[in-house]
Amino acid sequence: MKLFYMPGACSLAPHIVANEAGIALDLVRVDGASKKTETEQDYLATNPNGYVPALVLDDGETLTEASVVVQYLADRKPGNGLIPAAGEMARYRVQQWLNFVATELHKGFSPLLKPNTPDAARVISKEHLAKRAKFLDAHLANHKYLTGDTFTVADAYLWTVLGWAGHVGPDLSGFANVQRFLADVAARPAVQKSLREEGLAA
Repeated sequence: MKLFYMPGACSLAPHIVANEAGIALDLVRVDGASKKTETEQDYLATNPNGYVPALVLDDGETLTEASVVVQYLADRKPGNGLIPAAGEMARYRVQQWLNFVATELHKGFSPLLKPNTPDAARVISKEHLAKRAKFLDAHLANHKYLTGDTFTVADAYLWTVLGWAGHVGPDLSGFANVQRFLADVAARPAVQKSLREEGLAA
């Protein structure tokens, strides 16, 4: 399988999940500006929307959207704890968190990542994200990870997205439980391996 990624983008979440599950991926780096790979391949031929991740399966099928790709990868190694079995309430809880990260956080960061976003819109986005961080901080006061003591695909996605705050805001330093979560996930060997493979850590 090939994972098309941009360093530090939301594609880092499936990259982490693959390393947690022990799944070998061929990593294909995409330049965000040119939409070309390192071998000058036109990424738009793989994903016409131009964003990552895209996971190209061995049979040629392509999956996109981080919240879907992480589930697909975790399901390749059942029983790894990364995602509960389909049909279980615990699975729906993980999916609930995946959707929260995708719609309330990931999309909330989007205006902050675009250089042409007006300042007033940036303020609104940061205020929105700060409210969601407060909600997360209260939840994480009684949970090591989003759904309890077990690291899941939702945690990989959350950690990836919250990492953008250090570059574009908002300031999350006042949320002690969020900071503890970020540190705990960062210390995981699979996370460190993923960061090294994307050139984000030594």
